[in-house]
Amino acid sequence: MHRRFALRGLATLFLGLLAAALPGPAALASGTGSAPAAIAAASADAYWTSERMAAAQPVATGGKRQPAAVGEPVPPSRPFDGLPQVGTFFWTDGQNVGRFCGGTVVRSPHRDLVVSAAHCLRSPSPKLRLSFVPQYHDGLKPHGVFPVELIYIDQRYYDLGTGGGARWDYTVVRLGTREDGEEVQSAVGGFDLLPYPGYRHEDVRLIGYPGNSDAKYPKPLDCRSATHRYTSTDPGAPGDFLEIPCAGYVGGTSGGPFLVRGLTGYALVGVIGGYHTGGDTPDISYSSYFTRDLLALYLHAVHGDPPARPTPV
Repeated sequence: MHRRFALRGLATLFLGLLAAALPGPAALASGTGSAPAAIAAASADAYWTSERMAAAQPVATGGKRQPAAVGEPVPPSRPFDGLPQVGTFFWTDGQNVGRFCGGTVVRSPHRDLVVSAAHCLRSPSPKLRLSFVPQYHDGLKPHGVFPVELIYIDQRYYDLGTGGGARWDYTVVRLGTREDGEEVQSAVGGFDLLPYPGYRHEDVRLIGYPGNSDAKYPKPLDCRSATHRYTSTDPGAPGDFLEIPCAGYVGGTSGGPFLVRGLTGYALVGVIGGYHTGGDTPDISYSSYFTRDLLALYLHAVHGDPPARPTPV
């Protein structure tokens, strides 16, 4: 156990030192809230009212989570008020339908990065008013609204799609500042991002925002369970994934975090997605395995490099 935590600490230290060594463009420096940025944040905050957020629908993935077959009991989930570092992306699509997907703030030199599932944000269709709301619950925006600036997705995920590219179903998103000029990590804190975390974890916290809540203003779900390695038998979605049993993770929970305890608090080791964009039943969820490919996206986001784009057809 001590060796595992030591490895996590070394991985986090390496990630931080490598990111810190990269100079960021002036636009990424801790700012005072420029007029255009403040206007964008104020506009997003005004648009995403409690009613609009509650009416938003899960991101369209092309698949549906079917009821689980009767079998071994799985750990239950419970609604709660959320964590400051975990929140929801909201946007309107080309038909002016509100959409949402989960995300988690990770530590970074410029204090402005969130990790989510790539299938949430891969579609080239318009994403208007795309914003991040930390700890959204009960129709509340307790930490304000942060507009999205850039989305970093692996080019192979764009090219191969949600099936063939399932092993790269993660994204790093760079946010603009809140209306008052504060960065998201300064406002809510962040978790360590842990590449190569291993597949077996005995105590994992899984958080997700369900899309079929009966409540007018939904709450996120919380569950504790263990993960193991799942090797896909579907040739259309190859790869090795984290698998976790937790009850009730219906459509909408995509992008939610797999969290483990490390030396400095929680570390992010996965996000709901990957195999069949997160799974086929509400009781078993998946994540793509975090490798150097995610680290590359993280470093590109820190540096402010131009992100990959969908290949024109």
